[in-house]
Order: sequence, then structure tokens, then C-alpha cells
Amino acid sequence: MNWIIRLGNLTINFISLQGNSVILCLMTLMAFVKIPKRFGLFIKQLFAIGVLSISIIIVSGLFVGMVLSLQGYNTLVNFGAEESLGVVVALSLLRELSPVVGALLFAGRAGSSLTAEIGLMKATEQISAMEMMAIDPIEYILAPRLLAGIIALPLLIALFSLVGIYGGALVAIDYLGVDNGAFWSQMQAQVDIQHDLMSGMIKSVVFGFVVTWIAIYQGYSCIPTSEGVSRATTHTVVFASLAVLGLDFVLTAAML
Repeated sequence: MNWIIRLGNLTINFISLQGNSVILCLMTLMAFVKIPKRFGLFIKQLFAIGVLSISIIIVSGLFVGMVLSLQGYNTLVNFGAEESLGVVVALSLLRELSPVVGALLFAGRAGSSLTAEIGLMKATEQISAMEMMAIDPIEYILAPRLLAGIIALPLLIALFSLVGIYGGALVAIDYLGVDNGAFWSQMQAQVDIQHDLMSGMIKSVVFGFVVTWIAIYQGYSCIPTSEGVSRATTHTVVFASLAVLGLDFVLTAAML
């Protein structure tokens, strides 16, 4: 009967964990109304989460667009449709690659940083000190970071798409010899702003919320030791990556 007992304990712990996460998430969302009082903290987190992630987003977007252009050209040239390369690059980036790859990079760079920062605050009893001074850690720590992540990731993904498209154009026009006018005109004619662009932006907002929430929850609920913080940081990257990939399928199926 031991395996039944272990299975029951795992089930109860999982349900309890999800319940605590939802309750804390609702409390954090309710604390958004108090962010204007902590506007300086919000701007600081927006800089730490968004601005400091721009370099990795630009470099990754450039190379993803260049590789996508090379791969797409090798496929389209077999059908005599190499002039449609701009459409392939733009739609692939706007619909799928930019939101997914950008969110994964965001989870690895900003998500792990958030978890480690909040976990260290808990390990050094800074959060307990705030509570003793009647400072709400949800209002002071969690809410500004969550809102900053929700706002920062869509902007980073838009930058990823822009750099990726220009990287693909650089390879297609200057290296592969695709006609400049055909590349941009086909893209302009086939890419729909309302459907293609907005679908990627909706995904980016959802991914920003999920990734940031997983990061701050793992840091806030971690065991206050060095081992606990490192484990929480690993859990953030793993859980956030799996959540992004799973939600990408769900959102794509719903939009189509």
C-alpha cells in the first residue's frame, strides 16, 4: 500500500501547490492598482527585465531570420517560388518563431534572474523584514516585476520579429540574389496585420504573463537556502519552457 500512499501525497501536494499559486497570483493582480505608488520600482524592473534583454534578442533574432531565409530558399527554389521567400520569413517569424523563441530566451535570461533575486531576498530574510515593517512584499516585490514582464516581452518579441525580417532580407537579397522588390512586395501583400501580427502579439502577452509568474512564484516559494534557490532557478527555466511550448499549441489551435 506504500505506493498508494505516495501517490496520494503527491496528488495532495500538487493540488495544494496549484491552489497556493492561484491565490498568490490573484493577490498580485489585485496589487496592480497600487503600482502607481511604486512607479519607480516598476521602471527599475522594466529596465532590468526588458532593456537588459535587448542584446540577446537582437542577436538571436538576426541569426534566426538569416537561417530561416537560407532554409526557406533551398525549399522554395525547387518549386520556382523563391520570390515568395519574404512571405515565408515574415509569417514564420510573426506567427511562431518570434513569440516562442523570444519567450524561451526571456525565460532563460530574465526568468532565472527574477527567481534568483527573489529567492536570495527570501534566504537573507529581507522579505520577513518587510513584513515586520508592515510593507506588503506582494505590492513591493511581486506586482512591479509581474507587470514589467507582461509589458516587456511583447516589446522584445516585436523587436525580435523586426530584426529577424531584416536579417532574412539581408541573406535573401544580398547573398541569394532574390529580387528586392519581389521580396518586400510579396510580404506586404500576403501578411495580414490583424491576423498574423496580432496572433503573435497575443501569444507574447500570454507568454510574458506565464513566464514572469512562474519565475517570481518559484523565487517567492523556494526553500530559503542556497540549494533551494538554485533548484528554484532550474525549475523556472524548465517549467517556463514547457509552459511556453504547451501554450503555443493551445493558442495556435484556438486562433486557427
